[in-house]
Amino acid sequence: MSRKIKLIWDFRGPAAAKTAEHHEIHLKEFIQIEKLPLNITGFEIINDMLAIAFMVVTDENMIVVRDALKPHRGEVWEE
Repeated sequence: MSRKIKLIWDFRGPAAAKTAEHHEIHLKEFIQIEKLPLNITGFEIINDMLAIAFMVVTDENMIVVRDALKPHRGEVWEE
């Protein structure tokens, strides 16, 4: 079983929450277009000035997705 990697985009400022929410829409579109095996996305509001959008990919797809979408960071996904 391959590892799952959570790719994360950070958004800062007063519009961070709305930007992260909108970014998730594009992540879902990318998953459909590229026919990726996982369909795990989301966004989280950390505080008034920080929010994140994320998608989870398999180890095998991580480099291709990373190079195409340029996330700010990543971590191993724990379900």
